[in-house]
This record gives sequence, structure tokens and C-alpha cells, in this order.
Amino acid sequence: MTATGDSTTRHLTIQHDGVTIQVSRGGRGLPLVLCPGLNCTQADLHELIGLLRRDHDVVAFDLRGHGLSSAAERYSFDAFLGDLRAVMRELELPSAPLLVGYSLGADLAVHYAAERPDTIAGLVLIDGANPLPEPFVADVDLAEFREMARQTVEWSEDGDRARQVVLSAEEVFELGLEMDVVRAGILERYRKVDGGVRMIMSSTIAGRGGAGRAPRHNRLWRDGVERLVRQRANVSVSWLDADHRLVFTHAPDIAEIIRSAHQPGSGPAS
Repeated sequence: MTATGDSTTRHLTIQHDGVTIQVSRGGRGLPLVLCPGLNCTQADLHELIGLLRRDHDVVAFDLRGHGLSSAAERYSFDAFLGDLRAVMRELELPSAPLLVGYSLGADLAVHYAAERPDTIAGLVLIDGANPLPEPFVADVDLAEFREMARQTVEWSEDGDRARQVVLSAEEVFELGLEMDVVRAGILERYRKVDGGVRMIMSSTIAGRGGAGRAPRHNRLWRDGVERLVRQRANVSVSWLDADHRLVFTHAPDIAEIIRSAHQPGSGPAS
């Protein structure tokens, strides 16, 4: 691991599995590691990171193929989990951090916490890691989700290297399908996490439309969370009136939930 930067923000690089992971660290207070999601970079999360740094020593990073991290030969849930493991392994923090994940990053956080529960102070999961009672992407949704993947990749190619994603539209689409498989078994992972888990979830992940896929997907999203809360007493949830972009549109609300739940001496969220 190498480090550069000033006293405000340090920039680190971690060599792992043939890729270079770009990490930033800044702020003061309780340690916090922020894991982004698919097609999401540190640059995209700049508002939330800035708010969290007021109360936390925040470590953020770009997954392989995202932002300032290098491209890779393979992109899969396990490969991204390896990126998170590498970051956690290389950090030198004064105490166990709060682990925060958004979307795919939330699923990565749960899997890591199930493996190494002794290394984190608690979990905050933002609109991800949902144990859905049935697949999110049904056969009827395939064409629409493939088109959404294409549009997402085009949006990320805006000339700003810090925001770019080098995955192809087909790779993004295939990862979306893989996430249904991951979430089908994620309840078993939650059973290995004894500490506090706070979920911050969108009430209308697929938008407010009353036709098409939106009603079914919004219902599935809520059903999955309610299923989890019934089974795991250490899980609590805050719902925000937003879609899956909540991490961008409601950054102050998310930062306040994290701050109020994890003040010094407050213990894990419950």
C-alpha cells in the first residue's frame, strides 16, 4: 500500500489480484469504511463522503473497473468482495470501523461482516443486501434491464475519469442477474452477524409509476426488508421517500441517520 496527500485527505493505492484499488481517507472521529455499489464511484458519492467526514474518519474506495481504480480481467461478486477484503486488510485504523455499503456495496459489506464479524463495529446498509422472497429480475424484465445497463454505461462515459466505469453493458447486465442469486442466500450471511445492522432503504426503488415493473419491484423490495426484520432482532430499518438514487438525492438524511445511530457511546444501531 502506498499513500500520498495532505493532512486533510490521504490518497492510498492497494495492489491486489492484478488490479490497483484507489482509496481516499479523510475526516476525524470514529473510523468508517464506505463501500460503493455497481456503477458508482467515490466521485459520485462526494456529497455523502463530505458529510460523513464531519463525524467520522472516512475511508472510501473505487471497486475494480470503477473510477480511478484499474480495470480487471474479471468482474463478479466474488471479485468485488476480494476488493473489499483487500482494503480492510491493508487499513491501519485505531479501532474497528463502521462498515457502510450502498447497493451492491451493501451486499459486499454483509458478506464481509459474516466472515470477519470481529473486525467491524457495526453495519449500515443503504438500499442493498435485501433478502428478496423471489428474483428481482423476472424473464419479462430482461429486455428492460439490458437496456438500463446500456444506458448506465453510456452515462458513465462522461469524460470525467473519476466517474467512469469500464465495464461493458453486458457485464453490468450479467452482474445484475448474479445479484439475484447472491440475495437468494443472503439470509444465511445475516445469521453470522451479531452486531447492530441499520438499513436505510428507498420506499420506491423502481420509481413511483403505477404501471410496468415498478409496483412489483417496489413491493418485493419492502417484502424482503420486512422478512429480514422479522427474522433478525439486530436489524432495524429507516425508510426514505426516494428511489434507488437516494444516496445522491438524500445524502444529508443518510448522513444524519448514520451520525445519530453511531455517536460515541451509543453502541451499535438497534
